[in-house]
Amino acid sequence: MTAIRHLSLGHACVDVYQGAVAALVPYFVAERAYTYAAASGVVLAASLLSSVVQPLFGVLTDQWAMPWLLPLSTLTGGAGVALSGVTGSYGLTLAAVAVSGVGVAAYHPEAARAARAAAQGSHTAMGWFALGGNVGFAAAPLLVMAVVTKGGLHATPLLIAPALVGAALCMAAVRAAGARGGSGGTAVGSGRDDWPSFLRLSAAIVCRSVVFVGLSAFVSLYVRQRTGGGDAAGTAALCVLYAGGAFGTVLGGRLAERYGRLTVVRRSYVVTVAAVAGVVFVPGPSVHLFVGLASAGLYVPFSLHVTLGQDYLPTRVGTASGVTLGLTVSVGGLAAPAVGALADATSLQVALAPLIALPLLGRLLLCGLREPDPEAQVVPAGSGSSSTA
Repeated sequence: MTAIRHLSLGHACVDVYQGAVAALVPYFVAERAYTYAAASGVVLAASLLSSVVQPLFGVLTDQWAMPWLLPLSTLTGGAGVALSGVTGSYGLTLAAVAVSGVGVAAYHPEAARAARAAAQGSHTAMGWFALGGNVGFAAAPLLVMAVVTKGGLHATPLLIAPALVGAALCMAAVRAAGARGGSGGTAVGSGRDDWPSFLRLSAAIVCRSVVFVGLSAFVSLYVRQRTGGGDAAGTAALCVLYAGGAFGTVLGGRLAERYGRLTVVRRSYVVTVAAVAGVVFVPGPSVHLFVGLASAGLYVPFSLHVTLGQDYLPTRVGTASGVTLGLTVSVGGLAAPAVGALADATSLQVALAPLIALPLLGRLLLCGLREPDPEAQVVPAGSGSSSTA
């Protein structure tokens, strides 16, 4: 469990930089007078490039174990964000956040492979690994505010601190794995890759991603409208969304060990349908309860998506990790502007209403899927036992 703890904390340090780019946008607008279109370009430069290249790094980790990539990619992600505020050039700012995005992309497939090997088949352990990323993402706005509010954008080099800590933690995780005789190995599997099942799972994850990104972008504004509580109500809703995600990630691993992964994933999608409907239609302060339920429903299957994808493609663990953690998420980000455009043309309630149907569509895509064959599941290199289903 030492390696899992280090990887989880390192994951938090890396995913700070996924949240930091969006958190910096208001400061770019205020200090540099960026238009909203220019500001959205900064976010797109980081998130889209990161998500698209993650599967490429996944392919590389399928061919070679690259534990050295973990600290290097962590430092790269931090360096890009640290440099983003020290230049007044829009082009250089885009380049800096794009470099950060590549660092984040390089980290996740190898980290997911290493975490799966260290977890030794424990879904709870994988849940803790996923939780680290959620915590880092949620902490990013607070960290950016603490640094930039006092020092302005020229203080962004201070944001390199989490990367330095994360790189040290990653090196410690690699050493811990090496002490167990697992360094230099990679997660491997036997049997055939089940591409039809993997693609259906990926399509369901896309549905989940669109819902989460849509709520993340607009739930704060929407709750302000529904409750009349002003900024405090909107901020509270966003905090509930992130806190529910942290709770759901850990809960998902524990439930999967008792009931099975696909059972938990399917039921969480059904719960999410009702929860999102509550967010959209329930008035007053009780909307916060539905925000929390929606967040838990969206995050209960988060780490289970990753392990299922890895087991459906047992000979391509890195590729599976890159797709489930990266490419499918980018589609959710691309859908967010469409939700915003619909809101501009109608209302936020009308724009958010279609999100109710997406978890249902995801649930339908999961129909007929079976747990991957235990004989074809991922096992750590050098281990004689397969991971549990």
